[in-house]
Order: sequence, then structure tokens, then C-alpha cells
Amino acid sequence: MNTDLILKYFPEISERQKEQFEKLGALYLDWNEKINVISRKDTEFLYERHILHSLGIAKVMAFSAGTKVLDVGTGGGFPGIPLAILFPEVQFTLIDSIGKKIKVVEGVAEAIGLENLTALHGRAEKLKEKFHFIVSRAVTQMPEFLRWLKGKFEKEQLNPKHNGVLYLKGGDLAEELAGLKCEIFPLKNYFSEDFFETKKVVYLSKGNFNS
Repeated sequence: MNTDLILKYFPEISERQKEQFEKLGALYLDWNEKINVISRKDTEFLYERHILHSLGIAKVMAFSAGTKVLDVGTGGGFPGIPLAILFPEVQFTLIDSIGKKIKVVEGVAEAIGLENLTALHGRAEKLKEKFHFIVSRAVTQMPEFLRWLKGKFEKEQLNPKHNGVLYLKGGDLAEELAGLKCEIFPLKNYFSEDFFETKKVVYLSKGNFNS
């Protein structure tokens, strides 16, 4: 079953969540035929390289109910859709500047009955709404990414960590993160598959920039 990899690391998920994760495989294969949202060579590794990778954020932060999370440059819905399945009491907003990718997000979310997700076609820096956390998967270099996020954070704190950014990145981050106060969580500490050997979650509190 497609969900075996998810259940290996998140055994507590409900039957409904299991069904939602299970449906993602066929849905993304179908959408990928129409709109290329996942590299063709990656489709057979969808659950490892896209879904479980997205859920790496959940190993660092189990969002509290009522948390508002923005996924910037979501593409076909990563990390936002897997996280929205895992945290049904959290409100997710997924934004991308490419309209056809947001069409995929809307189609997948509707097909699996996700009620805690809003998909937007646009640019993050233009958004007026504020969020507790902002997540993303390596859309650009961190300094540029942080410039997009000024004024986007709620003052209210609902989670153990201060409101801020949870960013999925790979490789050597020393130069890119120079001068920033951040915590780096290697995903190899949580997942045993080789793919995660160099993958990390970077956490930066909103204190790193003007919020």
C-alpha cells in the first residue's frame, strides 16, 4: 500500500487520513499527465520524495489547533497538502504564482475532501493576511525568501516554538544561512531512507526580520 511509508513514521493517523494519503498517488499521477507538477522520474517516488518529505516539518513542529500556516510557492501542493491532511484542526493557505499549479492543488484538495485548505494564485509578498507559521520547500535562497515575508506574522503565539518559518532545504546551508539565527533539523534523524541523508528542516523565528 502507498500509505505504508506514511504509517511507518506516523502510525497514529486515523482511517480517514489514511484514505486521504492513499488517494494522493493516483490523483497526482493523473494530474501530472495534464500539468507537469512532479518530475517524471520522481513519480514512482511520490510518497518518499514529496509526501513524506513534506511531513518532515511535522517531526519538528506538531501544529496546535487553530494555527494558521502559509505555504509559499506550493507548486502542486507540497508541503501544504500532506501537512493539511495530518493536521485537520490547522488552517492552511497555499499560494503559488503559477495558476495551473494552483488548479492542481484545488483539484487534489477537493478530491480528498480537505476542508482546512485555501489555494491562492498570486505572490506571497502581496498577501495582507497574517500567519503563525510560513512553510516552503526550497523556492529560493533564504535571504530573498525572508524579504517576501515581512509583515506576514501573527503576534499571538499558539505553539511551543515562536511563530516563524519552517523551510525544507538540502545540501550545505552554511553560506545561505550566514548571519541568521536558526535551528537546523536533519531529516536523517527522523527518516531512515537514503533520500533524507542531506535533507533538512530549517526553523527561523520571526525575530530574524521585521514582522
